[in-house]
Amino acid sequence: MNAPANPYMPQMAKITKIREQTSDTKAFEFQFVDPKVKETFTYEPGQFVELSVFGIGEAPFGISSTPTRKGFIELGIRNVGNLTNFIHQMKVGDTVGIRGPYGKGFPVETLKGKDVLIVAGGTGMFPTRSLINYIMDKRKDFGHVKILCGFRSPQELLFKDEFDTWKNAPNTEFLLSVDKGDETWKGNTGVITTLFPKTTVSPESYAVIVGPPVMYRFVVKELLARNIQKHRIYVSLERKMQCGIGKCSHCVIGYKYTCIHGPVFNYWDALDLQEAI
Repeated sequence: MNAPANPYMPQMAKITKIREQTSDTKAFEFQFVDPKVKETFTYEPGQFVELSVFGIGEAPFGISSTPTRKGFIELGIRNVGNLTNFIHQMKVGDTVGIRGPYGKGFPVETLKGKDVLIVAGGTGMFPTRSLINYIMDKRKDFGHVKILCGFRSPQELLFKDEFDTWKNAPNTEFLLSVDKGDETWKGNTGVITTLFPKTTVSPESYAVIVGPPVMYRFVVKELLARNIQKHRIYVSLERKMQCGIGKCSHCVIGYKYTCIHGPVFNYWDALDLQEAI
């Protein structure tokens, strides 16, 4: 489904499931009220929607579900302000407005048949989960997959109930680290780049990176040191978005709009965009 003819008009959607992820983050499942919209709505992993609560506000959120699983979409939402605080108080059955999908997602057609390295830090797990589960549902279409995830602490793991599924998938490697562990943590401790010495990455791999902006340069450095070419690296710049349709100019980087030309960019192209990374 493409964006509606009236880009300002949201479709009504009901909350059908809420899963607490951390003390300040929840995963919300939505189903569109209009049966036709519910049936035809589709998107690419890495795209986003605008979610509105009438009388409160609107904001963009990356889609964390996969288009291979129909009938609903899922958004990960961290409580960081007035709008997200209001959403966190909502219950199953409450109604919101959703418009989209918008932007350019991950290049799944380019990735097919290739080895793929996915590096997700913090809330970067939300959009990368969409890509990961897309690959899991079409596992035979892709080569070897490595998933590297990093979080600040054991209490901030997102979608941890799915880690075993990814870890046990055929031809898949899953590595996890936290910046700072505690007495309960038995896994790797350190920033996400400390996972690279624990695995090998083929120079022919394609890499997808989503996370805090400060993470990008260090992860890219690791990739370039392993002879992965810049045009094989993709990054998401979704944190810069606002209106979603190129009207507010909030997301302009260099000569491009993140919400239209991204949020997913080839790293080679992103190098030409001032202050992109």
